[in-house]
Amino acid sequence: MKDKQIYKVIFHNQGKVYEIYAQEVAQSGMLGFVEIGGLLFGEKSSVVVDPTEERLKAEFEGVKRAYIPMHSVVRIDEVEKQGINKILPRADGDSNVAQFPLLTTGKEKN
Repeated sequence: MKDKQIYKVIFHNQGKVYEIYAQEVAQSGMLGFVEIGGLLFGEKSSVVVDPTEERLKAEFEGVKRAYIPMHSVVRIDEVEKQGINKILPRADGDSNVAQFPLLTTGKEKN
């Protein structure tokens, strides 16, 4: 019997970099989105609680599938075992990864 696949998905969201683990990743039926299902979180029985993972768990509570814009995805890896879900601050000066430019309304001042 084949083991369940685990994917690590890294993407930009609201100025931060999210790193989450999921059982399913696929091209979405909605044009321009990646579909992520079966989000994985750490065990509740552990004594040490990671506040970042708890925040992610609360943010994705009740979510069956997440649809991430394709241009926000940095990387998707199939991994052997689950790691810790993280929210990382975006290091603009040190990073060679840039988010796709967002649409502007034209009301911003130069």
